[in-house]
Amino acid sequence: MRFEELLEYAGGWAWFDFATLVQLSAEPREHLRTRLYAWRRAGRVIALRRGMYTLAETYRRTRLNPAALSNALYAPSYLSRQWALSWYGLIPEMTAQYTAVTTRRPRTFENPYGRYRYRHLKRSAFFGYRSVETGGASVLMAHPEKALLDLWYLDSGEWTLERMESMRFQNTEVVDSARLEAFARQYDSPRLRRAAGVWTLYAEEVRGGGEVL
Repeated sequence: MRFEELLEYAGGWAWFDFATLVQLSAEPREHLRTRLYAWRRAGRVIALRRGMYTLAETYRRTRLNPAALSNALYAPSYLSRQWALSWYGLIPEMTAQYTAVTTRRPRTFENPYGRYRYRHLKRSAFFGYRSVETGGASVLMAHPEKALLDLWYLDSGEWTLERMESMRFQNTEVVDSARLEAFARQYDSPRLRRAAGVWTLYAEEVRGGGEVL
């Protein structure tokens, strides 16, 4: 496969994988690997993870959305925890990495578009996400209530009022307390149900302008 042929195939794709190139090309797999290695060395192709690539921006006709890439890098997965909480405006800081959850084993990937960290959730807890539009792309992301619960579930220990305060949660009206409690029951975790109750008290105090005691 010549590079011009790769541009014809992949120029309109945000990313592509090695298996797709094998299907499109009549070349042996080892020849394709050699060509990909050369194109990477020349700065024409960028590796996103093992077996997954994107064309350098000079050659790509479509924008690569780093948040949407999170879903594709390691599927099934959805963005949750700190990254989703920041997107919803529930915490003030933008996170330095894309935080996601998956039913597969935990993994972390780094590439020129960011650091992607995937935490494991049991299958029964893999729910409560939806497709949202961000940066012109559709991205699978937790509901705000589920992003909170995933954070509480995967970070050990009790979520007390003091711990809630330390997170500096804001815009608490984004969270539907009834949905939060309904989602919490699906985890079958007394610790999460307690955390949901603490959140309700915390949010009421914050919205009332009072001090959480």
